[in-house]
Amino acid sequence: MKKIVFTILTFLSFAAVFAQEDTVIHTPSLSKKQFDLSDRPGDHFVIQLTSDHWTGMPDSISSHQNGFSRGLNIYVMTDKPFRGDSRFSVGLGIGVGSSNMIFKKMNVDVKSTSSKIPFTASDSSNHFKKYKLSMSYLEAPVEIRYASNPGNSGKSWKIAIGVKVGTLINLHTKGKDLQDKNNKTILSYTAKENSKRYFTGTRLMGTARVGYGIFSLFGSYQINNVLKDGFGPDMKLYQVGIMISGL
Repeated sequence: MKKIVFTILTFLSFAAVFAQEDTVIHTPSLSKKQFDLSDRPGDHFVIQLTSDHWTGMPDSISSHQNGFSRGLNIYVMTDKPFRGDSRFSVGLGIGVGSSNMIFKKMNVDVKSTSSKIPFTASDSSNHFKKYKLSMSYLEAPVEIRYASNPGNSGKSWKIAIGVKVGTLINLHTKGKDLQDKNNKTILSYTAKENSKRYFTGTRLMGTARVGYGIFSLFGSYQINNVLKDGFGPDMKLYQVGIMISGL
């Protein structure tokens, strides 16, 4: 974990050296265009709607996924253009990322005391009609960005790559409407269990996006595992989806 933190700090330090505190129009060049950035916002909101997946899932788990596993990420980010070429910039931010994995006829016992987290199928026993595992992280994203026309973000092609580091702030399972093996409702209620014991507390993800105007397609991939080492299968989260952002 110390290596991960050191890598992030090094990346931020490198970005700060090549970014500037205030927006400055770069000097004319034969190979570069000059842009008026006087109306360019200094910070902005980022909203990401995601389709969520775990790599490395055993068949016993993946066969019980149901519906559309999804997430929502919301950040506030600043934008610091490079002195040499304002088409390139560094984005720094803070926000919250969430992920909801949807299962059918499956119980994920996050409050178990066993050495590995139990993923228990309930094909021939009582089960919840709706069941999900939800994770929420406080995250800090960092991006290196390129915009074809930084003076007019609404009419510009945009590409960005980066990383984000997050700390797990909430993890819970939620089951709704208990049914028997024939899918008949036994009792209508909601059961919720909270525990972060089995799950990695710090999440590191690589990110990339490409788009035009305020809309982009993006993807992110978790570098470390969803579960702590030895507590279950080596699974990693990846998200793909639509991003809405002014920069």
